[in-house]
Amino acid sequence: MILLQAQSITKNFGTKKLFSNVSFEIQDNSRIGLVGRNGVGKSTLLKIISDQENYNSGNIALKKNTNIGYLAQDSGLDSDNIIFDEMEKVFDYLKVQEKQMHQLENKLADNTVDDYDQILKQYDQLQNTFRQENGYGYQSEIRSVLKGFGFEEDVWKERISTLSGGERSRLAMAKMLLEHHDILLLDEPTNHLDIDTVEWLEGYLKGYRGALVIISHDQYFLDKVVTEIVEINHHSSTHYSGNYTFYLKEKKKNQDVEWKHYEEQQAEIKKTEEYIQKNIVRASTTKMAQSRRKKLEKMDIMDRPDSDQGSVHFSFQIDKESGNDVLLIKDAAIGYDADQIMSEPINLDVKKGERVGIIGPNGIGKSTLLKSILGQIPMIKGEFQFGANVQVGYYDQNLTNLDPKKDVLHEIWDRYPRLDEQVIRNVLGSFLFSGDDVLKPVSGLSGGEKARLTLTKLSMEHDNFLVMDEPTNHLDIDSKEVLEDALKAFEGTVLFVSHDRYLLNTLADRIVDIGPSGSTVYLGDYDYYLEKTNEASSEDLDESLDTHNMSEKKVEYQKSKEQQKQERKLQRQVEELEDKIATLDKENAAIQVEMTKDENLSSYTKLGDLQKELDENKAKQSELEDEWTEKSMELEDL
Repeated sequence: MILLQAQSITKNFGTKKLFSNVSFEIQDNSRIGLVGRNGVGKSTLLKIISDQENYNSGNIALKKNTNIGYLAQDSGLDSDNIIFDEMEKVFDYLKVQEKQMHQLENKLADNTVDDYDQILKQYDQLQNTFRQENGYGYQSEIRSVLKGFGFEEDVWKERISTLSGGERSRLAMAKMLLEHHDILLLDEPTNHLDIDTVEWLEGYLKGYRGALVIISHDQYFLDKVVTEIVEINHHSSTHYSGNYTFYLKEKKKNQDVEWKHYEEQQAEIKKTEEYIQKNIVRASTTKMAQSRRKKLEKMDIMDRPDSDQGSVHFSFQIDKESGNDVLLIKDAAIGYDADQIMSEPINLDVKKGERVGIIGPNGIGKSTLLKSILGQIPMIKGEFQFGANVQVGYYDQNLTNLDPKKDVLHEIWDRYPRLDEQVIRNVLGSFLFSGDDVLKPVSGLSGGEKARLTLTKLSMEHDNFLVMDEPTNHLDIDSKEVLEDALKAFEGTVLFVSHDRYLLNTLADRIVDIGPSGSTVYLGDYDYYLEKTNEASSEDLDESLDTHNMSEKKVEYQKSKEQQKQERKLQRQVEELEDKIATLDKENAAIQVEMTKDENLSSYTKLGDLQKELDENKAKQSELEDEWTEKSMELEDL
């Protein structure tokens, strides 16, 4: 069922066209990833859909009684309220229903009432509605969502005013998920989330009973959650039936076809023009030449396909090689002071040419570790040592290595005053700073622009050891991919902190997991890390049954063999149901594609058959989703 249909939407800011001819539709279980370069208007489009911003032309049709949720910072939060109470406000209507049920129960206790049968019927209807809307389980859902977003029970009674900005953003998202909108619009939902929370959110959104439209620079997240991609550019939109990886492959195929047709047409144009020039002056061939000229004038000339113009393009070079030993960290402790240590012991031996990714929960001290080895803050315990000829370049996630008093041009030129201005402009141009952009004040740059300027400086320093703290923050997907390629081709060594699982998977050859008990090294990429930690979790669970002297945390995980068996069984059932739902999603997408084909649009019989098949699939899907919810709740209660 179509919930929303957008046709030929155009948005202008003054005389500047942001985007035009954007068309797509949102089905009742759509999982749409909205992609496109920074500045193309993705966030503006979400505001248009949620009726928070107008548009210049086109049409948006919304199914009657469809409610839309749009995630904005601190959306709808009462700072004076208690965290758990704020979440319960979402279900005030269920509390009203519950009160009405109790009133009817009191009436039914009196068998002498005149309209007993009518009251009983009213009670049954109300109880059925209450059950369908999760009236008996909404508090369990609140607890699950709060824990999923990293809010443990000890803070549920705290006031929202005590939370940091990042925590409020997480709480706002938690509240919005609990509101169960028909269409949920999420703009960069993984910002401020650590890897564990992002993975929990992926699982939750997969089972979300509503449509999702998501803007995200997290390719890994898009691959896990969305089933279709809508790409926005300044002139149009393009729909792809698949996740982000599928979109990349199909886009590449389409671009190859476009280039082939474009080059064939250009060759034909050139050949025709040469013929006209040779034969227009000859009496015997002038008519043929004139005929070809008219044909050429009537030809629908193809635009040059999008190229890498408008994309960041750069590389990292080194002036000299380091020794084989680049960095040695031994028994380090990081934190605020000796009484507030966040993690120890941390041990790491980085060799030349390695790409080492550092992960860990928020607040564990990953950035603190980098600043300690750079000498910016003291290390509480332990020691570290750089190898011979190591030259360190640092990327700070807070982008504080820029002077807000300068403009873009002089931020670079003042560092390299002997270089010609045009050389500086050419370098800046490769990072998308061209024309008057280079005269912008640094203080007025967006987060993405500051990130590109920081990378500009780093690329010019030619260091052989890059230490990078969340290097993909603020970058759009195209820029992230260029950065990934540049780091892969880099001849030096890279040590980086990241929660970007796509970067960790494509770049890292070692993962260092930092926790309260120190560092653990995994000799592979992020998928390898997941595989090993999942294996370790299973082994720890079995071993815990035979261990008596263990921490309180481990005791919590002790379970009987029967309970473990039941948990594994439920987990398998949940995964099988997820696979079936995903399969139906793909079938539905294929059916919808068939329904748009010209030969089917003209056949009411064929359209009717396809719609019947789609409706049957939707009915099956609804049953499977109900069963998934039931099994998931059982699994959660174990």
